[in-house]
Amino acid sequence: MDAEKRFRVSQIPAAAWAYVRRAPGTFIWLAILLVTSIVMHQLSDSALHHVLGNRSTNLHHLREDPIHVLIASAFWLAGGSWLSYFVLFNLFHVPVERWLGTWRWLTVVVVAHVGATYISEGVLYLGIQHGRAPESAVNTLDVGVSYALAGVMAVLTYRIAPPWRYLYAIGVLLVYGLPLFGGLTFTDIGHFTAALIGFACYPLTRARPETWDPEDWASSIRARVVARR
Repeated sequence: MDAEKRFRVSQIPAAAWAYVRRAPGTFIWLAILLVTSIVMHQLSDSALHHVLGNRSTNLHHLREDPIHVLIASAFWLAGGSWLSYFVLFNLFHVPVERWLGTWRWLTVVVVAHVGATYISEGVLYLGIQHGRAPESAVNTLDVGVSYALAGVMAVLTYRIAPPWRYLYAIGVLLVYGLPLFGGLTFTDIGHFTAALIGFACYPLTRARPETWDPEDWASSIRARVVARR
């Protein structure tokens, strides 16, 4: 390995730390999710069901202890691997936190998570009241980070320069809207609601008017490639 390559390798830890420091909230969240994911894999099925059940934002717990479950449910994964969420968090949460700042990003996360939870569970409650869902649904399992992710994905729309912004927004609506036309579940409603909440968070973006243009980004990449030849 020549001196230039050794120098580049030595810069990796500093570059990685600088990357993490620019989105501290996202990476603290990911670290907690890593720990809880490891715990989940160590538990038996019955123990896991008990642990997640105590942290579920279902109708029963929202009535009895809403603050506890709304916080606790956001630190456990309902499905998918931690690595897949690591990728998704870097694609969506990281750029939004860097753009809006940690507190505005956290506001979007909390509003999307809480708002979508109450609306989706409210729809489920109506379903139970009208006989379209069983009474046992008050104890349904509802944990995870997907509502917050949907809200952040939607608010990222305002970071993208037109006309790509509109294509991205259509993509978000399709991702979360198409399931509504299939076997409709309360989580489908929750995801779509969270996306709408994310779009409604536009006022939080006014203080950050700068946009990201995919064309400019692609041009800069091409220029770097040409310069290295």
